[in-house]
Amino acid sequence: MVGFKRDYQGNAKKHHGPKPAAAPKSTVRNAYTPMFERLRDELDAHHDRRDRIGKASRDVTALSKKIIFSLQRVRQIDASLPQDIQAEVDSRLAEIAKLLASIAPEVQDINRYRYSRSLFCLEELVEALTFSHYLKTQTLVDQAHLAQVVEDLARQGAAPEDEVMADAGATPVPGPGEQAGQLAAEAPVIGITQEDYLYGVFDLTGEMMRFATTTSALTGRMASGDGQDEPRTIVEDMHDLGSLFEMLPHAGGGKNVTWENKLEVMRQSVQKVEKLGYDRTIRGSERPKGWIPDLTTDDQPNSP
Repeated sequence: MVGFKRDYQGNAKKHHGPKPAAAPKSTVRNAYTPMFERLRDELDAHHDRRDRIGKASRDVTALSKKIIFSLQRVRQIDASLPQDIQAEVDSRLAEIAKLLASIAPEVQDINRYRYSRSLFCLEELVEALTFSHYLKTQTLVDQAHLAQVVEDLARQGAAPEDEVMADAGATPVPGPGEQAGQLAAEAPVIGITQEDYLYGVFDLTGEMMRFATTTSALTGRMASGDGQDEPRTIVEDMHDLGSLFEMLPHAGGGKNVTWENKLEVMRQSVQKVEKLGYDRTIRGSERPKGWIPDLTTDDQPNSP
């Protein structure tokens, strides 16, 4: 027998099925309602824009890291990159160009600084581009030139696919594509700030330290430029870069935690390359050709 719900007097309650849904209450509107609706729409657009910029920024960061990984396979400074590595770099830069072009309209004017934290990818891109420039020329690219390179990437990403793939040395043929090319030239671009440049160069010292360690282990000498009577080694370049950063004042004149952290990491990278150079200079002649450490015993010396 099916039970019944009863009231406090013991009488069975009548059951008439589920209660009907309550009628929606009418929205109360007043003189301030349009203002708050406008603010709601602006906040929704802000969050959607920030999500789009953040997603593109993560993709650019990943591609920039892949460029750095490819460049770490180079074994010589002040020379053209090997064809296979140059092809990988160009392919990933083309992908980065499309991503930058997709978010360039979102970060114009004041929005460039409003979403600066979401554009963390620019530091990684600066690191990749400066590392590539250093391996080719053994020099540090300046901010103005690097800013122009990033702007050109955004324009390249906005250009039609056939124009990007066309030979740069070919004579342009007027036609319907000319107007598209002009639009690409006038497309919004993304610039790099002084903070993006300096923090990217800070990170460059870490890649230079890894490059010096790898090339020293594989070639038996410190990485240096060729074609000179007394080529500069990467140790001297790290010394100069570290000295210049030590002389720079802090941004804003106050305590900057990010700056302090990067400065300390840079100091550690310089010290590691110094020790590597000292070891090669002082102890290098003591090692026979083809020497490798004996890893079969537990009793290992502090230094090879």
